[in-house]
Amino acid sequence: MNYQVIIEEAFEEVKKDPHTGRVANYIPELALVKPENFGVCLSTVEHQCIGTGDWHEPFSIQSIAKVLSLSLAIKLLGKKIWKRVGVEPAGTPFNSLVQLEYEHGIPRNPFINAGALVICDILISELQNPYDDFIQYIQLLANDDSIGYGAATANSEKSEGYRNVALINLIRSFGNIHNDVEVVLDFYFHLCSIRMNCRELSRTFLFLANGGQDPVTKKRIVSSSEAKRINSIMMTCGFYDEAGEFAYEVGLPGKSGVGGGIVALHPGQYVITVWSPGLNPKGNSYRGMKFLERFTTCSESSIF
Repeated sequence: MNYQVIIEEAFEEVKKDPHTGRVANYIPELALVKPENFGVCLSTVEHQCIGTGDWHEPFSIQSIAKVLSLSLAIKLLGKKIWKRVGVEPAGTPFNSLVQLEYEHGIPRNPFINAGALVICDILISELQNPYDDFIQYIQLLANDDSIGYGAATANSEKSEGYRNVALINLIRSFGNIHNDVEVVLDFYFHLCSIRMNCRELSRTFLFLANGGQDPVTKKRIVSSSEAKRINSIMMTCGFYDEAGEFAYEVGLPGKSGVGGGIVALHPGQYVITVWSPGLNPKGNSYRGMKFLERFTTCSESSIF
């Protein structure tokens, strides 16, 4: 498969299309990002790396980090985490409070904000030094110790994070947050602020494309069964209330973030990351969605 040609052709086609996406201006720091930025990187389990556009430009990965926090929580506690968070698609916006009230503080899945807050609470309970331990885990996956939190973005989110304050207090009222809400919120904002470029992010997710084992270092990160389950949740819940559309158009497990990034993977083959900060009305990268649809169509490499 000549991925280089397919990626470059799909990239140029999407770049020519009218761009209607808008940056996430409700987070002040993200509002400063240029909406015309556009980068792609594909990393294969056989150590091939292909990139184009702004693929070396770092960006805030935002909710993509929720996959990594979930993988660490599963690594630490296994199936016990499912007593506190579900695995069902939400069908509502990522910051909705409605379902929490009806479902007694148990978030539908770990990728909506409420679910990610519960996962953060679990990590704070289980890790001796949560901030250091988590970023070291990311550095291990990326094989890059330069990766870190974006303090400006974390503070920016904290200054406008009123909906998340409401979410965590509602969850706490049902007894599903065990630590101080301010501590959990601060950790959550830092988690979302992590900065990577497309190449680093593709490299980081390779273990999920390789049955839970890093194909480069051969380190076992999670079991093959756990990798399968994480991928399945990405397939059904990775794009807020647009997960069905992504499955229909692209046909890969993936996760988006309001920083404009999307990570998608084909088990046994590759991880592909796209970054374009302009978002569609559902909060997913406008160009990223378009590019990945063209890429899997031209490469005939969806999982279906």
